[in-house]
Amino acid sequence: MTTHPHTTEPRWRRLPEERPRQIVEAALEVFSEHGLAEARLEDIARRAGVSKGTIYLYFPNKEALFSEMIRQMVSVNIQDFAATLSDDESPRDQLERYMSYLWRYLRTPLFEKVYRLTMGELHKFPHLLRFFIEEVTMRSMRIVSGIIRRGVATGDFRAVEPEVAARIFHSTFVKHGIWCAQRDQIPFLAMHSDDEVFRQLVDFNLHALGLSPNVPGTSSRA
Repeated sequence: MTTHPHTTEPRWRRLPEERPRQIVEAALEVFSEHGLAEARLEDIARRAGVSKGTIYLYFPNKEALFSEMIRQMVSVNIQDFAATLSDDESPRDQLERYMSYLWRYLRTPLFEKVYRLTMGELHKFPHLLRFFIEEVTMRSMRIVSGIIRRGVATGDFRAVEPEVAARIFHSTFVKHGIWCAQRDQIPFLAMHSDDEVFRQLVDFNLHALGLSPNVPGTSSRA
């Protein structure tokens, strides 16, 4: 994602259909810097290089803009991954591929910004917190629980409760993503690279489902 954090020059050369995305990208930066409560549409417009009135053409308020930011930057990617799942692929391969996809996202600056917003701000906006949980967290967990349910049915995984396993799976990955973003302050992770932490997560989750990881601890896809 390319942003221009300090430009004030309007970028009207962009096509009109690009402007919603342009505004959403600017909103992410302004929300990240000032928080959702303190961010102003004037600042977002200035960062996007458009007028404040242009924002109102697409978004009635900050809450609607935040929701669209989450849809465009996070949930659409989860939907795209879900569309790639096929019964031609084994449950194990699907799960390993999703672990790789999820870990890549968790180690992006986008995740760090979204996490700070959701944890630090959304308690002030309960309807947006509910939206985020449904749009992102539960959507991700449904993918995992579906894979696990299929694996249990085929005998690839041991008999576990898919929804419970998906919740624990998701939380272990997300928490390690948070810790790795602050690695220098986390003594028990400071000496481990992202690849090492990923292999540890794969190893743990596959063993929890009754599987032995591929040597050296993950699939070739990761």
